[in-house]
Amino acid sequence: MSLQRRAALTGFAALAVGAAAFGLRSVSLAQKPAGAVNISGGFAIQGFDPVAYFAEGRPRRGAVTHAHEWQGARWLFVSEANRALFAAAPERYAPMYGGFCAYGVASGYKVAIDPNAWAIVNGRLYLNYSMSVQRSWQTDVLGYIAKADAAWPGLTTD
Repeated sequence: MSLQRRAALTGFAALAVGAAAFGLRSVSLAQKPAGAVNISGGFAIQGFDPVAYFAEGRPRRGAVTHAHEWQGARWLFVSEANRALFAAAPERYAPMYGGFCAYGVASGYKVAIDPNAWAIVNGRLYLNYSMSVQRSWQTDVLGYIAKADAAWPGLTTD
């Protein structure tokens, strides 16, 4: 087994163990159509401002005073300016795969994210379950993106 393959399997095992330890679960197949947004605590991407990743190069928790509804989810922003940018072009700022972990989606699962485990690749925001899972994802970013792009349409959420 190659070192890269072993790292990928180890990373996914950590993802599964971590999800179980925190009471998270992968989402079963065939319950709702793909396109759902990862809503945790009632907000998309745990209430973090997706525009801040681009504008400030860091995650920032948004405020309910700057909320926007999109794709059935409530998105929060740090400012009215960020909210307006998102409202004008949500596809530009919204994270890929509805804000679910990019590594998990590449492996066929929708799992939670750590808003601090993120990357912008080719102008798109990708989130990961944890920093350790992100390190596994980073061993083959473009390969995992290709796998996730192929898997995403078939994934569903409850």
